[in-house]
Amino acid sequence: MTSRRPRDLEAERAALRAAADRLLAGTPLRSASGRLTASELMHESGLRRDVAYGDHKELIEEFQARAKAQHCTPATMQELAEQNAQLKDRLDNATKALAHERKTSAALRRIIAELDLELHHAQEHLEQSGNVTRLPASRRSTSRG
Repeated sequence: MTSRRPRDLEAERAALRAAADRLLAGTPLRSASGRLTASELMHESGLRRDVAYGDHKELIEEFQARAKAQHCTPATMQELAEQNAQLKDRLDNATKALAHERKTSAALRRIIAELDLELHHAQEHLEQSGNVTRLPASRRSTSRG
């Protein structure tokens, strides 16, 4: 027969209080969402629901009252949500600008290709007409410098 460890009610109360403070401050250690609910308080404190509600119901009710007074969203979480919204807007704007630049770049590439073809065609046409004499490559590079 195995014996159970005696429960430390003060340690449980301290765990609940610390978990409540962390959730309300927006700095949870165990909670993924950071929501201000009794379920998240249980998860954050590491206590089972039956233990918390059985012996420490007043602490849960105190947490719920504090959460309600704080408008159910920790200030830090609200700031993060606002920052997230701003960053999403900036990302959307940057994505739109990138798409516009890609379209412009593609159009410029097509124009360059067409102009290159036209230049090549014009050079061939001028050479065939005999009116223009092409300079040798060595003279062209020295005459530009």
